[in-house]
Amino acid sequence: MTAMTARPNPDQCPAHIRIISAKSSEGFSPWYLLLGATSSASGLLNLLIVQWPILQCCRVVSSGRCFASLLGFIQVALQWSLFTIILVLYLIYFPAHLKYERVLPLPSTSHYGADESNAPVRAGASAAPAAAKIATTPEWRLAVALAWVVALHLGLLLLLELALLLTLPTQTPPHPLLRYLATFLGLSGTALAVLQYAPQIAKTYRARLVGALSLGTMAIQVPGSVAFVVSLLVREGTNWTSWLPYAVTGAMQGVLLVICIAWRRRQAKLGIDDFGNSPAEVENAANEHTALVD
Repeated sequence: MTAMTARPNPDQCPAHIRIISAKSSEGFSPWYLLLGATSSASGLLNLLIVQWPILQCCRVVSSGRCFASLLGFIQVALQWSLFTIILVLYLIYFPAHLKYERVLPLPSTSHYGADESNAPVRAGASAAPAAAKIATTPEWRLAVALAWVVALHLGLLLLLELALLLTLPTQTPPHPLLRYLATFLGLSGTALAVLQYAPQIAKTYRARLVGALSLGTMAIQVPGSVAFVVSLLVREGTNWTSWLPYAVTGAMQGVLLVICIAWRRRQAKLGIDDFGNSPAEVENAANEHTALVD
């Protein structure tokens, strides 16, 4: 049975504040959020199986001892909730100019085989232009679809896990079915965590803008990952399989941080903000909004 190692949770609060203050989630990759949310959910469900006997013991032990025993589970639950909040804020503050687009319908054509040469034409008549329609963009539809995938992943696996935990006998080690499920959750969660930053790195590099990404969050994550990997290296009973996933994740976090710093310097030279707008454009947009409100 594989149990995901709990590490100190990076503070995601700067990312929450960044999105809310900017009133935009532009710059985030939906695939990054999908991988991060499913990875943290897999870790949470994995620990729920591993520490289920401890949860059962909380009925007879003191609350302080129970809290100390479940500290790792509480930490992973906090990590999952903080990252899920980013996904929710991403959908709430999805920028309107990326959410909707104007669609011009194709002009109507005559039916196949119709003789247009004999069709009557009224004097002064002209073809009316087709009216543009407002439709959602493929990017927004993808974001909504991936959010549903995250919800279904958590909901279905949680129902399956609770059904097994409540029907199978509580024992140490857990029942073979629970061990298989915990192993699947641990391995899949680790794989998703390793791949999590790849789509975000690609999106940020192509955009050449920082967007709504929080440099403060990344500045906390990178040193935290380094410290955690070092702690695993010097800890007894661990090998390369214990620290390698976190080392790869930390390295990708560092790459993303370096790219954002480079793009922030580029933006300063060009006189634009994190979303590619010049100060004049930002002021004009604010004036237009004020005029509409008044």
